[in-house]
Amino acid sequence: MKLSAQGIIFMLILSGALFLWGCSGESSGDTGAQTQTAQSSNPDGLTDWELKNGIGPIKSPVTLGDIDQALVTRGGEVFEAKCTACHKMNERYIGPPLDDVTSKRTPEYVMNMILNPDEMTKKHPDAKKLLAEYLAPMTFQNISEDDARALLEYFRANAK
Repeated sequence: MKLSAQGIIFMLILSGALFLWGCSGESSGDTGAQTQTAQSSNPDGLTDWELKNGIGPIKSPVTLGDIDQALVTRGGEVFEAKCTACHKMNERYIGPPLDDVTSKRTPEYVMNMILNPDEMTKKHPDAKKLLAEYLAPMTFQNISEDDARALLEYFRANAK
């Protein structure tokens, strides 16, 4: 199958964008007891919550328990439909491998990056670094919060 120049450019942009979502950053660590309103001294004007957990609709801690197999199955379906053009779980592709994203990022950050990639790449310092490194923003995939949670569970179940 031969791709046009437009198709290749689209794939590069899409892959870079998805890469931004999953790459680098701190360990997920503690996600409790932080308040979204606590301001930090960072030049981007983000709160401490936003620095650790991303910018988007997820504004409180996500409660994680045992792996939910129903969510894993749904997350795998969403991953196949929306993510595999740019991501593989255990190797760099157009975007980063995602098998270790849950050890690098908080659950809230992962979900906010999925749900709000445009603002994340414009305002969050870690997402900006990834954009500068990979030169393609993660694209908005119109994923619901429920499907973002299912993707998170899929990543947890397939973590290294």
